[in-house]
Amino acid sequence: MTKTIAVLTGAGISTSAGIPDFRGPDGVWTKHPEQTSVYDIDLFRNDPQARAYSWRWQKESPVWNAQPGAAHAALAKLEQAGMLSLLATQNFDGLHEKAGNSDEVIVNLHGTIGTSHCMKCHQKYDTADIMDRLDEEPDPHCHRRLPYSGDMPCNGLLKTDVVYFGEMLPEGAMEKSYRLTARADELWVIGSTLEVYPAASIVPVAAEAGVPITIMNMGRTQYDRLATRLIHEDIAVALPQLVEETLASD
Repeated sequence: MTKTIAVLTGAGISTSAGIPDFRGPDGVWTKHPEQTSVYDIDLFRNDPQARAYSWRWQKESPVWNAQPGAAHAALAKLEQAGMLSLLATQNFDGLHEKAGNSDEVIVNLHGTIGTSHCMKCHQKYDTADIMDRLDEEPDPHCHRRLPYSGDMPCNGLLKTDVVYFGEMLPEGAMEKSYRLTARADELWVIGSTLEVYPAASIVPVAAEAGVPITIMNMGRTQYDRLATRLIHEDIAVALPQLVEETLASD
């Protein structure tokens, strides 16, 4: 019977793809705490200038233009082998999708920059289409025609599907992550400091269920004591190697 592996990824898996982390010693928000305001939902709702700045900042951020690296490709390979039952990620960069992982296994705990929506009528948008028009419309609004309003445009605010400060996590995301983690044969934590909740609570859930835990992170985490295996190596090298070893042993 094929082994099933649940995976939790954090910022460390994307640093090799050119995306700096947010909360590490050299993180974007560590060095520039004022930039957390780009993801403040109250500011976004109420301040047109803050909204335009948020959109421009996101377009110019490495998050938007990054491409998946070897570590992301390794997890896509793990899914193709039928061994990846869950890919819960704290990252909103969309790199797991770009690497080839499917919506069936991905749970974007903090949302994704890849898609957007209207905050009024809930129309879905590809963020790329909004970014392409950002010079013409720096504060994007919804242009969907509403038949019940005399075919007038909705004009609601457009927002990426990233979870902003002050917003709830996607409905059911943590519940699904807990359920699939508890059922898995192993949990791998890749590049997460395990400081942000509720995502970090996936680890004690695995421990309580008796699921062996691998933590792959350059620094220590508060849950290292629960791990059966600790890997403090370059994720871009160590994760593909771990995947190959796992595929060979199955």
